[in-house]
Amino acid sequence: MSDDRESILSRVRGALAPLRERAAMPDYTTEIAVMRNLLAGRDALAVFSERIKRVNGIALTDPAALVEKLRAGGWLHGYCDPALWPTLAPHFGEGFKVETVFDRTRVDDYAFGITRAAGAIAETGTVILDDVTTSSRLAALAPWVHVAVVNRAQIFSDLPQAVAALGADSNVIWCTGPSKTADVEGILIEGVHGPGVQIALVVD
Repeated sequence: MSDDRESILSRVRGALAPLRERAAMPDYTTEIAVMRNLLAGRDALAVFSERIKRVNGIALTDPAALVEKLRAGGWLHGYCDPALWPTLAPHFGEGFKVETVFDRTRVDDYAFGITRAAGAIAETGTVILDDVTTSSRLAALAPWVHVAVVNRAQIFSDLPQAVAALGADSNVIWCTGPSKTADVEGILIEGVHGPGVQIALVVD
């Protein structure tokens, strides 16, 4: 399996090698007057918390509240970004098993994954993941519960502001609430292609 994966990736790398520069981004307006006016003067965290709730996500600001949420759901075994664990560890008590290396051979063992986010968008309640910040993409997408740790200063008001601030990372994921699909008879189902629970832990 790993040989097949490497074969495919080597072909992709070979195809990309002649491209010396990335294609330029299309022109877009960075000023969305209506939305900016609606959000003007409001606390970005308050707007984000309100909007993520509308898409069935959860915003928390207290690590202890996060731990209680995990315990109440019976989600006791998970992964945590090793850079975050020293700060979060004191809040996890007896009964939890938290690993700081995500073992892709045991994907089904992890009930939750805690990773850093590159930012968030207040307007849509979106969490932003990228390759630079997110320690393990699989840990963010495979467990039933994903906890994205968001720096409060990195909550952007809207999409154009976020795009302008993110830089040149070529692999960005926009997570607006839990994974969703309505492919089957138009019925919305959550947690099919990714996490069924999306939590944003906002820290200063």
